[in-house]
Amino acid sequence: MTAPFDIQHDERAHRFQTVVDGQRCVLVYSLGGPGGMVMTIDHTGVPAAVGGRGIASALVEAAFALARQRGWKVEPACSYSAVWAQRHPDVADLLA
Repeated sequence: MTAPFDIQHDERAHRFQTVVDGQRCVLVYSLGGPGGMVMTIDHTGVPAAVGGRGIASALVEAAFALARQRGWKVEPACSYSAVWAQRHPDVADLLA
């Protein structure tokens, strides 16, 4: 389920981002592990002013979709991404 947010992937900065009502929302990740094939989701940040709209979920979904496309595993290190992964058993095969 992709929410109606314009999520951009800044590959150089290892970040997904979107702007909602003038507020920048981000997911920051790092790559590591054997061959740089493990995406660690380090931080998901959505300002309170735009919280509760599914923005964080859409950011995490975009990160997992990229990982699947690239053949990466995912380590959901931030608490939000860990809970999201637990609630979406369809991504269990991607977990590191």
